[in-house]
Amino acid sequence: MKVLVVGGGGREHALCLALKKCASVARLFCAPGSDGIAGAAECLPDLLTTHVEGIVAFAKTMEIDLVVV
Repeated sequence: MKVLVVGGGGREHALCLALKKCASVARLFCAPGSDGIAGAAECLPDLLTTHVEGIVAFAKTMEIDLVVV
């Protein structure tokens, strides 16, 4: 399963750490992410949380299975 977490704060960091441990998660992205999150997920620093159209386009293009906002 491919997962996208939207945000870059402490809650998103905790979510990414937990999701990284899940065996069913094959690929984990975080938009925009942070330096701390980069150890757990592929960060997308150019994809801001306010850029809804960009998030939707990325999710469609990458065939994301789950988006956590």
